Parts: sequence; C-alpha cells; structure tokens
Amino acid sequence: MDTHQPGPETETRIDIVSDAICPWCYIGKRQLERALVDLGTQDLRFAVRWNPFQLNPDMPVQGVERAAYRLAKFGSAERMRELDARVTDAASRVGLSFHLDRISRTPNTLDAHRLIWLAGRHGAQDAVVEALFVAYFTEGQDIGDPAVLADCAAAAGMDRNAVAAFLRGDEAAAEMRAADSAAREAGVNGVPSFFLDGYGLFSGAMPAEQMAEALRRGHQILTGRAAVGLG
Repeated sequence: MDTHQPGPETETRIDIVSDAICPWCYIGKRQLERALVDLGTQDLRFAVRWNPFQLNPDMPVQGVERAAYRLAKFGSAERMRELDARVTDAASRVGLSFHLDRISRTPNTLDAHRLIWLAGRHGAQDAVVEALFVAYFTEGQDIGDPAVLADCAAAAGMDRNAVAAFLRGDEAAAEMRAADSAAREAGVNGVPSFFLDGYGLFSGAMPAEQMAEALRRGHQILTGRAAVGLG
C-alpha cells in the first residue's frame, strides 16, 4: 500500500483502499473513527492513510450522466431505488445524511485521488477525504470538476489556488494508477479494504465494535512478531 505521510513510530499504520464515490467507504470511515476512539482508551494508536481505487477505472475524464449510467448498470429504476434506500439507511445509522437524489453525474475520480495524495503531503488527508465525501454524498456535487475539488481542499484548510494549479497538471496521476493496480494485484476487488502495516485485515463497512476487535487482534499479532524478531 502507498504511504502518504509518516506517523509517529508508536503508531501502527492503517491503510484504507477507497474510492471517493463509494458510499460504503464513507460509512466505513465513520465506523473506523468510532473504533479508533474505543482503541484509544486502551492506549492503542493508529496512523490512517487513504489509498486509491477507482470503482470505474474506464470512466471518461468528464464523467457521465448518473441516472443513465446506473440504469445501464443495475437494469431498472426500481433496483436503483432499492440500493439507494439501503445505503442511505445504513448511512443514517452512523449519523450521515445522504442525498443521493442530488447527484447528477458519476465522475472520474483520478483527480480526487490526486488531491487526496497531495493532502497527505500537507497533513490534511483525513479532512480532504471528509470534504470529498460531503461534497458528493450530501451536496451532490461533481467531484470530477477541478473547481469543486479545489473547494474541497479549501474547506480542509489547504490553499485553494495552489491546489487548483496542482490539478491543472498531471503530477501523481501515474502514481495513482499504479497504486490502484497494486491494490488489485494484492487481491482488492471491493472497497473499503483495510490493511494493517501492509497486511490485509478486512473489507467492508463493518460495525465499529468488529473493526476495533479486528484491529486489536491484528496489532497484537504484529507486535508479537516484532517482539520475537519476525516483523
């Protein structure tokens, strides 16, 4: 997994493989935040890094009209409504307000991943990921639009003009595609997927209690290996 920003040596690294248009990734983010609060009471500290995965790697740069795209993908408007209702309900259970009816376009997310990469170099990765999720799932904005991405960066405390200039270039684009390919080669075929110090741990937006237990056990295994010189 790609590592964007080094954490303290006392922290174990959690790599999340995610896409900015994956609703379960946003739900999983909330569940992880709850799990980390629980683990923090046990003096367990983790450094979280977000890694790229494109659910639609062949999406045109300009994106596509969402309703038509999803109709072709899922086969019927009824099926689309069922899926939206399911994920909206799951989001509400962790305090998130999804307004999927506001989304008009399914974007190409390469630039969103480039922005997340840049944010990692400025200590703002979590805030940018949150801003992207809010922009897409709550506000229905097109996060393939560079102006929207720059707004998300500004909301996370980054310099909007500097981010806009970065997005006009192609820095990190090849790295994001390579990281996406590496995730697939590592067996990732759905997101969110969670890795602990490079070891695959679990996939999906499981409840916080289960996440905490999996992370606790993984941490015990990794620290045990290190203690006997196997790490």
